[in-house]
Amino acid sequence: MTLGIVFTGGEGPQPQIIKQVLEGKNAVIIAADSGLITAEAAGIRPDFIVGDMDSVEASMLDKYPPECVIRHDTDKDYSDTELAIFRLREKNCDEIWIIGGGGSSRMDHVFGILRILEREYFPRRWITNSADIFCLDAAANTPHGRTLCTTENEPVITFKKDAIVSIFPLGSGPWKVHSNGLKWPLADLSWDRGFFSLSNVIIDMNFSITAKQGRFMVVRNF
Repeated sequence: MTLGIVFTGGEGPQPQIIKQVLEGKNAVIIAADSGLITAEAAGIRPDFIVGDMDSVEASMLDKYPPECVIRHDTDKDYSDTELAIFRLREKNCDEIWIIGGGGSSRMDHVFGILRILEREYFPRRWITNSADIFCLDAAANTPHGRTLCTTENEPVITFKKDAIVSIFPLGSGPWKVHSNGLKWPLADLSWDRGFFSLSNVIIDMNFSITAKQGRFMVVRNF
C-alpha cells in the first residue's frame, strides 16, 4: 500500500503530533499551497507543492527545484487540496491522508474537504489542529479501511479510554456499523442521512468501530 499525504491550508496539529503520526512511514508528500507552512514547521520537506501559490511566500518556494513546484491559475476548477489529491492518484497512492484544514480555515474550504470524503477516491484520515478524523467504508479493500481499533498495526494515538468520539454517516447509504468498547453501541441505531452519534465515549481499550454497510466518519477531538 502506498500512502500519500496532503498538507493543506488552515491550521494543522502541533509539529510533535505530525512527527509522531508520520514516524516510520514511507509516503508521497504534497503541500497544497500554504500547507507548505505546516509541513515545514514539522521539519518535513514535501515532494511536490501544488496550487495557485496565492498564500505562500515566493522565498519558501525558491528552496525547491522548479519541477517540484506545480503552479495552477487562480481561476481554476478545483481547490488546491483536490489538485494535490489528483497528483497523488497519478503517483498510484492508494491511501490518502489530509493534514491541516482546521482552525481559521474558511468554512467553505472545510465543507469542501467534507465533500471530498464522500467521493469514490476518498481520504481515509484528516488531521486538523483540533481533531483526528477517520473515514471507514464497508467496501474498502483493506481491513483498516473498514475498521478503526486500538489493536491495529498503525497506532491511533488519540483513541484512549474515556476519549469522546462522534460518528457521522457519509455518502448515500444504506448504513450499518458495529462497535465494541463504546458506552452507547452503534449496531442497533437507525442510520439515515442527517443522523449521527455525538459525544460517545470509549469505555474499553478493546475498542473498535467497523463499517458493515456504507461509509462513516469518526471524529476524535484533541
